[in-house]
Amino acid sequence: MRPRPHRSPRPSRGGHQPVWLYGQHPVLAALANPDRRVERLLVTREAAERHAAAFAAAGRKAEVMSRDELSQRLPAGAVHQGIAILAAPLEEPALDDVLARCGDNALVLALDQVTDPHNVGAILRSAAAFGVAGVVVTERNAPADTGVLAKAASGALEVMPLVRAVNLARALDQLKEAGFWLYGLDERGEADIGELDLAGRVCIVLGAEGEGLRRLTAEKCDRLATIPTAAALAALNVSNAAAVAAYEWARRRKGH
Repeated sequence: MRPRPHRSPRPSRGGHQPVWLYGQHPVLAALANPDRRVERLLVTREAAERHAAAFAAAGRKAEVMSRDELSQRLPAGAVHQGIAILAAPLEEPALDDVLARCGDNALVLALDQVTDPHNVGAILRSAAAFGVAGVVVTERNAPADTGVLAKAASGALEVMPLVRAVNLARALDQLKEAGFWLYGLDERGEADIGELDLAGRVCIVLGAEGEGLRRLTAEKCDRLATIPTAAALAALNVSNAAAVAAYEWARRRKGH
């Protein structure tokens, strides 16, 4: 993963209310993030022994309790692996922050009202794995930085810039002005992703689960494309589509 970029000194639009993050990868990544303010660290005895070095490096003292006690502190069904933190939301970057750190070859992913935190978390994880510069979501109709999203992101929430755009159309215009080509993944696309020129600055835009890109969003794109699939499966889940697109971009970048 790339080093986590500096975030603008402004609060999360979700407010300052702390949230529970849980699971080994999200919690250890949060503890290692100097920008993450942690209020409490709860662990089982087994987890305390297993991660003692990480806790010491982060300068954190853990509250040890039974697995059942820990489960009772967290949202129902949380798969915590014996470790959880209560932490303040991260400060959010502006799109300007991300653009300022983009080189001549960069990929940004833009999500048009993708609401499922599991999907957004998985997209952040793929984005971090393949060197994406940032992920843009809509301020409304997008999930907050909850434990569910963080668990799905498996630590990527701490390193991948997540921009919440008040108006996605204006954010796409800003990307165009910064020299990005906009490619929308949509079943209406006239080309497949293998035919796209992914050199230079590229933004790949993905639509909401089941509904795809909104009309105005699709019209903002320079070209619409599809990911070819077998006839038995008409379309990929949005997080899978994002992973394929990011991999295709990274593969070609490496080839050059």
